[in-house]
Amino acid sequence: MRHGKKFNHLGRKAAHRKALLKNLSLALIEHKRITTTVAKAKALRKHIEPILTRAKSDSTHNRRMAFKYLQNKYAIQELFGPISDKIADRPGGYTRVLRTGFRKGDNAEMAMIELVDYNENMFKETKKKKSRRRRGGGKGAETAAKTGAAASATDVVDNVVENVKETATNAKDTVAEKAVEVKEAVAEKAKEAKETVTEKAKEAKEKVTEKAAEVKEAVADKANEVKETVAEKAADAKDAAAAKATEVKESVAEKVGEAKEAAVEKVEETKEAIASKITDVKETLAEKAEEVKETIKEKTDEIAENIKDKLDEPTKGDDEAEKA
Repeated sequence: MRHGKKFNHLGRKAAHRKALLKNLSLALIEHKRITTTVAKAKALRKHIEPILTRAKSDSTHNRRMAFKYLQNKYAIQELFGPISDKIADRPGGYTRVLRTGFRKGDNAEMAMIELVDYNENMFKETKKKKSRRRRGGGKGAETAAKTGAAASATDVVDNVVENVKETATNAKDTVAEKAVEVKEAVAEKAKEAKETVTEKAKEAKEKVTEKAAEVKEAVADKANEVKETVAEKAADAKDAAAAKATEVKESVAEKVGEAKEAAVEKVEETKEAIASKITDVKETLAEKAEEVKETIKEKTDEIAENIKDKLDEPTKGDDEAEKA
């Protein structure tokens, strides 16, 4: 986002723009005159003129500040050497931007930016020399004649210079007119090219639209085919899964039947074993009961005999007493 940055970004990021202006500054300091686009020339003028102002005062701080922007020690030597001497008396405005026309190809407006003090031939005017004549005779007359001849030669030279100036001015006007004509022709050509490009763009757009529609239809057909194929595959998979489920169900039912029969057989076997065990236990208990019964009977008989013996003993004593 701009956020109030009104300078020309030149279509570049900050680091790229900084490197571009540094390289342009180095080229201008080295060659004193470079050709670039008008936008870059204006941006370069804003960038380099504060550096040139620092160059007028040769100090360590100013050298370091200039080196911060240029990063070239040879450019610093040139800047604080000859250039500093040239611009010492100029209070700003060290550069000049001259438009030179339009570039072939992209029709960008071009310009030449230069250091003003290094173009000594521009706007230079030739001063007319005034001839002085004296009147006199004798030796003075000869001197006057010589002076008159020199003045005539000077006038001739001045006339030639004026004619050359007029020719140069006319040539300059002709060049300016030609430049205007060329500019108009280039503008017309650019307009025609723009219209042609617009038409070509429309045709290309229509072709792209048609192609996109065809591609869209092809994609839709392909999607329908894929959808049908997927549906068929899904139905086949569903049928296979159902068959597999039926097989598994039958297998499980068989396994359950077999397990059930095995369990019934096991239960019958267990039941028979329990019945035989109960029978054995009953027989054993019956035998034990008979033995206990016989034992009880024997014991009872013994106890009865003992009681009977006990009852018979007093009677025998009484008999013996009576006998005594």
